[in-house]
Amino acid sequence: MKFVITGALGHIGSYVLRQLPLVYPGCTIVLLDNLMTQRYSSLFDLPSTANYQFHELDVTKEELDPFIAGADMVLHLAAITNAAGSFSNQEEVESNNFTATKQVAAACVRQNIPLLHLSSTSVYGTQEETVAEDCSESELQPQSPYAETKLREEKYLIELSKKEDIKFVICRFGTICGTSRGMRFHTAVNKFCWQAVMCQPITVWKTALHQKRPYLSLSDAFEAITFIHANKLFNGEIYNVLTDNLTVDDIIQMIKTHVPELNIEFVDTKIMNQLSYEVENYKIKERGLKLTGSVSACVRDTIDLLKG
Repeated sequence: MKFVITGALGHIGSYVLRQLPLVYPGCTIVLLDNLMTQRYSSLFDLPSTANYQFHELDVTKEELDPFIAGADMVLHLAAITNAAGSFSNQEEVESNNFTATKQVAAACVRQNIPLLHLSSTSVYGTQEETVAEDCSESELQPQSPYAETKLREEKYLIELSKKEDIKFVICRFGTICGTSRGMRFHTAVNKFCWQAVMCQPITVWKTALHQKRPYLSLSDAFEAITFIHANKLFNGEIYNVLTDNLTVDDIIQMIKTHVPELNIEFVDTKIMNQLSYEVENYKIKERGLKLTGSVSACVRDTIDLLKG
């Protein structure tokens, strides 16, 4: 069994690369990462139950065929993330993320390798209370350059499939939470946990305290990835994947059980014009995926890690 992970040393990738050998002992895992964010620690103390191959490279510039040849799946995670921060580096996000997806998809076509492409529930900018994958075009109103690029990548893969024989699936992940070697602290749950443990005010967008958004535990993300591989669910469709829809206040209350004394500071952001909405994930559940993760457990684990 051979897996290829682009952007392998990030928050999700550094978790997945350690969990895969538990499901597929003895597998080969090819890790591709440009080390832009210098997460060297993601490579420390790797399990001995897998054959790891790490290559420091930029997937937007390298010939990828030699690395993905013979793989059972390519998990494409390589991207500049941070939706709020993407307003200051819009051109870089667009160029890097879209080009990376084009390059990876082209290599998968040439090598006939199934592709699991990671998108984001941030592509939704709906005014409705709930939203699903079959929503109208008007409900796809990305609120950041990062989200706009993710939606463009989705459309590119769908159009490519009309011209080329490519096996792929798109997963719109909720905001990731949970601990890993490559985790960062710019997204809601992680950032709030960091601020709470460091006795800093929790910085909340002025309009966001009671707005619902989708969140996804790392364990559920991994379950979705292995479920798609095991069931060969490379049918060219889009699936929302999330653990729960929660408000910022819900998350703050979870943190308060571990750090009772909290201060909240309300701040401005360019991503403040969305109303509250919930993302449905019944589509992938109907396929048989069972998600058992817990955002509150992710909060507990992150706070325990930081306190330690």
